[in-house]
Amino acid sequence: MKYIIMCGRPTFYELGGEQIIARTIRLLQENGVDDIAITTTDERYKQFGKVITYNSYKEPYYWVNAFYNTKEPTCYIFGDVFFSSRAIKTIVEAETDDIEFFASSPSFHPSYPKKFAEPFAFKVVNTEHFRKAINETKRLWRDKKFSRHPIAWELWQVIKGTELNRIDYTNYVAINDFTCDIDTRQDAGNLRALIQYGILKEDR
Repeated sequence: MKYIIMCGRPTFYELGGEQIIARTIRLLQENGVDDIAITTTDERYKQFGKVITYNSYKEPYYWVNAFYNTKEPTCYIFGDVFFSSRAIKTIVEAETDDIEFFASSPSFHPSYPKKFAEPFAFKVVNTEHFRKAINETKRLWRDKKFSRHPIAWELWQVIKGTELNRIDYTNYVAINDFTCDIDTRQDAGNLRALIQYGILKEDR
């Protein structure tokens, strides 16, 4: 299976002496993954390995276009996530013959630095189902069926055929530790504090 780290925007935060994407690559390699690529429009990511230059901003529904179109079974890893080693191990070892989704869920681990759930990855074996779901998500967005711009949660609702605009926190693989999407400098600062005080030291 190919692993693609999606880096749609520069996420060069350094935590614990290591940049986030370098950490993700290292953890994947430590779990036996050697087919790793990065999708991005930022040339600076070439320093981390194989880069697929991929423009996902060609249409109004750009977010779901961020998934590189391939017929090869692929695990899409979100590039702005600070993963625990346990989280990467969970993703790599998860088995599916269709599509699996990985995200945090309530109730959150005490070291989780946010107050809401975040998506982390999609593991796709049935690539035809995945592409159909992406196209259906676009159609639903055009038809104004979503209450916000569709992102990972909305795509998962379409894949599972569940109620739109309502997150079911029980129908995916929950990763409940400090693994967290880094949206802002404050998010990065919160995680740095956890590292500084030794709370995350055991995961290094």
